[in-house]
Amino acid sequence: MARILFLCLSLVASSLAFPSDPETFAEPSDGVNWALIVAGSNTWGNYRHQADACHAYQIVHKNGIPDERVVVMMYDDLAQNPQNPTPGIIINRPNGTDVYHGVVKDYTAEDVTPQNFLNILQGNAAAMSGIGSGKVIASGPNDHVFVNFVDHGAPGIVAFPAGGELHATDLNNAIQSMYQQQKYAKITLYFEACESGSMFENLLPSNINAFATTAANAEESSYACYFDAERETYLGDVYSVKWMEDSDVEDLTTWTLQQQFQIVKQETNTSHVMEYGDLSMGSLVVDEFQGSQNPSPKQKAKPYPRVPLDAVPAPDVPMAILQHRLTASKSTKERQGIVQEMSKLLELRSMVTDTVRKIVDLATDSSAQADRIVNTKKTKLQSHYCYKAVVRHFADNCFSLNTNDYPLRHLYVFVNMCEERVPVVRMTEAMDRVCGTQLAKFMKGIY
Repeated sequence: MARILFLCLSLVASSLAFPSDPETFAEPSDGVNWALIVAGSNTWGNYRHQADACHAYQIVHKNGIPDERVVVMMYDDLAQNPQNPTPGIIINRPNGTDVYHGVVKDYTAEDVTPQNFLNILQGNAAAMSGIGSGKVIASGPNDHVFVNFVDHGAPGIVAFPAGGELHATDLNNAIQSMYQQQKYAKITLYFEACESGSMFENLLPSNINAFATTAANAEESSYACYFDAERETYLGDVYSVKWMEDSDVEDLTTWTLQQQFQIVKQETNTSHVMEYGDLSMGSLVVDEFQGSQNPSPKQKAKPYPRVPLDAVPAPDVPMAILQHRLTASKSTKERQGIVQEMSKLLELRSMVTDTVRKIVDLATDSSAQADRIVNTKKTKLQSHYCYKAVVRHFADNCFSLNTNDYPLRHLYVFVNMCEERVPVVRMTEAMDRVCGTQLAKFMKGIY
């Protein structure tokens, strides 16, 4: 691989907000590296997503991508959270080191939205003026771009803490637009979310120099891992910690994308790790995307000690946390309180299921059609316009999709109805009738 050596400071673009440290490192193919790292959730129960994102930042920073070419989007409600027993510190594995220190927080809180993500990815500095740091991926035709997204997902979408959902068609249209405008030479995308394969399956072309891997296929959950008893939450996600712990110890100047994919696929035995796009890019070495400044052999990190994954499907995380708390409880009063929380969670989940079933019953022509729609979970999404409209109406009028994974698990019914050509207006009118009750409005506030 042709490389040149140069001083990072000489490459600082005048439009970017922060200067780089004066580090010297190699870049890919006479271009430079850019990284966009996103945690699309908030709240303590979703600790693992921001922990993953912070760890990803530490990897690209350690490997020499300067901060002016790294953009981080994260809600940033963990480090100083009242539930954090180690204020100012976030960890990504049991007894792990602090991954929060030094993280650039370009966009936080309500600025972490899908539209901002798309503007940042496509280098739309004008749209981001006055928002957060204003930094964007200002990449050019010789540059390599690395995108890491971590959060909840459902068929054809991934969630954000504000501003709605990111739809697969919008993401893939943005990537194709970047290719047509020569805004990258190569791009890789690592996506951690339930059903994350649906963000690329049959959508990401194989001829635009784009390679994506996902934590799960288009139909299954991704998995949380590393429950921490002190913090009473999960510290990471299986796919994410597997690729990052691999990047921490490998020589990325010789380790290829395909080698990393294969080892992550092998060690993520909880879901099916997938790859999409230009699979020939698997022969490229990882340092062309995650940074090129590897530690010397004497400094190279030792493999992580094995610890139990304690992996659970992402939708089951809230209940699993309560179960861990129940096991560790020390008094009858505490146990009773936890059991009440568990009962309430089960009741709320049942209400979500019942609400969705009522919507389907009202929107369809027969009980047979309704049964088919509810009991079929493998229909491929093709009617993206229909689906986008009904998901937004569902999120606005029934259940918020950005704070809990469970309502997302029911979105497949809208895929099925769209594919059976149920009119959008029938679905939205059914939602208005079912979700217009006081109880449903109460539920929206919880989920």
